[in-house]
Amino acid sequence: MELNLYLMELEEEISKTINNFENQMTKIVVGRANPALINKIKINYYDSLISLEEIAAITAASPLQLLVKPYDMSVLKTIEKAIMDNKINVTTANEGHQLRLTYPQMTTEKRVEMTKQLSQVTELARVGVRQARQDINKKIKSDSELSEDLQKHFLDNIQKEVDKAIEKINELSKAKEKDLLTV
Repeated sequence: MELNLYLMELEEEISKTINNFENQMTKIVVGRANPALINKIKINYYDSLISLEEIAAITAASPLQLLVKPYDMSVLKTIEKAIMDNKINVTTANEGHQLRLTYPQMTTEKRVEMTKQLSQVTELARVGVRQARQDINKKIKSDSELSEDLQKHFLDNIQKEVDKAIEKINELSKAKEKDLLTV
């Protein structure tokens, strides 16, 4: 098989891992209200599960507050219940036509806890990239059409891509950690 095919397969796996990592990072609170923290919450809307972002406008009212305005006012109570059931650390106020979610001020203790959570998510992303490398390396080594020199060349190129991906994960993690520790 061609090197480009192996690289494309690796790139696809790495991009899935990095997208998942970025998605996981948005769930780590940085002391600011972020619509991404709640927009994927599923709501039972006429017997089908729909994400909150599809049935309501979510806006940041202030650094620590989000406003959730449903397009259909009849689901306001359902949205409120779904947010409560998700056990995110917010105070919910039902204002009749919208919900006001207030996030607590971040303490130093909470920031350190979030940094630990970030390092766990970062390590899982690195493991995902290494796993993708391992799978591709097995395919290269089992390809009987390749000479030893060609195999080594392919494996070196795969390793370079893996190193780039891990570096990108580390950069994203450092930026998020800086956000977390900034008061």
